[in-house]
Amino acid sequence: MASPFENSERAFQLKTDSELERAYFLFKMISKEPLVRIGTAVTKFALNASLPVEGLIRSTVFDHFCGGVSEEDCLPVVDKLFNAGVSSVLDYSVEGKESEEQFDACMNKVLKLTDFAEHKEAMPIIVFKPTGLGRFALWQKVTEAKPLTLKEQDEWQRIEQRLDTICKRAYDKDVEVLIDGEESWMQDAADDMVAQMMAKYNKGKVIVYNTLQCYRWDRLDYLKKLHQEARENGFKIGMKIVRGAYMEKENERAKEKGYPTPICGSKQETDDNFDTVLRYIFDNLEDISIFLGTHNEKSSLLATEIMKEKGITSTDNRVWFGQLYGMSDHISFNLAAEGYNVAKYLPFGPVKDVMPYLIRRAEENTSVAGQTNRELELIKKEKKRRKL
Repeated sequence: MASPFENSERAFQLKTDSELERAYFLFKMISKEPLVRIGTAVTKFALNASLPVEGLIRSTVFDHFCGGVSEEDCLPVVDKLFNAGVSSVLDYSVEGKESEEQFDACMNKVLKLTDFAEHKEAMPIIVFKPTGLGRFALWQKVTEAKPLTLKEQDEWQRIEQRLDTICKRAYDKDVEVLIDGEESWMQDAADDMVAQMMAKYNKGKVIVYNTLQCYRWDRLDYLKKLHQEARENGFKIGMKIVRGAYMEKENERAKEKGYPTPICGSKQETDDNFDTVLRYIFDNLEDISIFLGTHNEKSSLLATEIMKEKGITSTDNRVWFGQLYGMSDHISFNLAAEGYNVAKYLPFGPVKDVMPYLIRRAEENTSVAGQTNRELELIKKEKKRRKL
């Protein structure tokens, strides 16, 4: 049977010929690891030295992978996607902040996005990272169960208050909220806090979603334990499932600190773990809603097959598929055309502040060669189709 993801006309329906050429050029560059290394180093230097390169970045890599510099700037992209049946998750992709003022600013930005989303059918979901609301080192200290100073206890309370403020606003506005996963050595504290939010706000329906990074071999056990807790306490679970984004960092730290790596031993084990978690959730859909954050065609296809087997309609709000803007359009637009709930993660923010995100995207694509080759293959197919 032909793959439902082969339709390149559908996949690139929103791209002009020049945008398609740009995409081809970018993925060609990303496919060459030395170029990515040199390019990221030069870009960092140019931005730090305040050289006039923002215009060039904006017209190439930024416009391909990001929606704009502000939420208002993203609206033309949001509307264009929605006309093709794809929703948007606006992701304020500014990273690595450290001060209380910056954490309050991040909370206020997410609150603003929630209000924004309330009146925008095309934006049913918002997202943020736990470390957007508080220092990484403090999340880590709580995860490691180390005693906090009085000052740190106050700081931790402020993090809890920020998280609760966002979840309550999302609950009041009926906007779903995805909370991203981060490094394993801070994640336990985030998991515990997000579970508290689920117990509070996911009583009748799912508003709050945590993230399971399935390259961690312990995540199915964690989900089963949380499921038991949810049943006992009468709340529902929201889970975004992804493969994971910090593999090299996780393995290096485990080696350096002398503990067993939390990462699966191979790509195949990660794939198997992802699909096992996926099946577990579909077997328990009355208790757990799922957001499949994946660029993997096999897992996406598996989910649609399970839905058909179980008689779950493509429009069931308990199931969402999500891909990053600028990537895997063949999955997003072909699923949307079949009536499935699909959302694009749409990063935005000032060009300079979003660069760490863009650099990570380039490095991730380089490390997953098959992904980049697949993008290139489909772009070539569409260029040929248009020429004919």
